[in-house]
Amino acid sequence: MPDNTMEQIDILNLLKIAAEAGDAVMEVYNTSFTYKHKEDCSPLTLADKRSNEIITQRLQEAYPDIPIISEESKSIPYETRSRWEEFWLVDPLDGTKEFIKRNGEFTVNIALIDNNVPVAGVVYVPVTKTFYFARKDFGSYKFVDDGKVQAAKDIQEITASACRLPEGPEGRAFTVVTSRSHISKETMEYTNELRQKHGTVEVIACGSSLKLCMVAEGKADIYPRLGPTSEWDIAAAHAVVKEAGRGVYSYHSGEEFTYNKESLRNEWFIVS
Repeated sequence: MPDNTMEQIDILNLLKIAAEAGDAVMEVYNTSFTYKHKEDCSPLTLADKRSNEIITQRLQEAYPDIPIISEESKSIPYETRSRWEEFWLVDPLDGTKEFIKRNGEFTVNIALIDNNVPVAGVVYVPVTKTFYFARKDFGSYKFVDDGKVQAAKDIQEITASACRLPEGPEGRAFTVVTSRSHISKETMEYTNELRQKHGTVEVIACGSSLKLCMVAEGKADIYPRLGPTSEWDIAAAHAVVKEAGRGVYSYHSGEEFTYNKESLRNEWFIVS
């Protein structure tokens, strides 16, 4: 991506888009909603659809030359997208099972991918109005919105009261964060290996892309995902992790994750 293109990516605008989508998600969350199952047997709610419509429309309005891959519109042939140098990678509602359980651990995710690497990302938690956001060479931040985002004129108004990540551990035990709804036998075995290595290990279960954000924030040391995920599940939070000085690595090769592969399904990975 040319430098001038990167400068045109207004991270504040991405926060506003995520907040608008989050409001639509909460309108459904606060009703007696229904849901159906997608082809992969995961639930799809009206909130997914509304959030996706808002995000894709706003991104197309602001950045008409940058294509979009979304969980809800993912059937673009590889022969087409393999030629893209940059694109948006969107998960309009990550943690649908947590949404249905009404535990608040679901997120809105918007990532910009440049040459297969995440260079900007916004993760928004609608229930707590918490943003995690990052952009290449800009830093990684956490911000709890008190009404400033939609009224702000520039991103400095937000970063002035945001927390720059990582915050760092506060004398805690070695901490592993795992999936609340998708724990695998292999993950449990890997966690036991960490216990043998570190002695006392605290394990926290959490939903959605919040697990990656906990590592970026410094609340967890490692997030092993030894089970199925897709690229849109982690791209935005990967940008946050990366700018916080951490990484998302292949469990098998140890290499940092890249995107826009022929299969959009992820291999096993470790966030640390």
